[in-house]
Amino acid sequence: MSVAAYPDRRIALVDLLDRVLGGGVVVAGEITLSIADVDMVHISLRTLVSSVSALMPPPEQTLDRGQ
Repeated sequence: MSVAAYPDRRIALVDLLDRVLGGGVVVAGEITLSIADVDMVHISLRTLVSSVSALMPPPEQTLDRGQ
């Protein structure tokens, strides 16, 4: 008998999207179109899905020099 790691744990779609966009996710795939076993078109797809704040470096701290 096995025990689930998180029994009956439910997560809202908003929480799932927040986690995915907070860290980012890469989606990759390939498509090949062929006719009569002859490859006509090969497409390689890659995309990064993330929030802007996860991709941007932190803002530089400005020093107030009393000017």
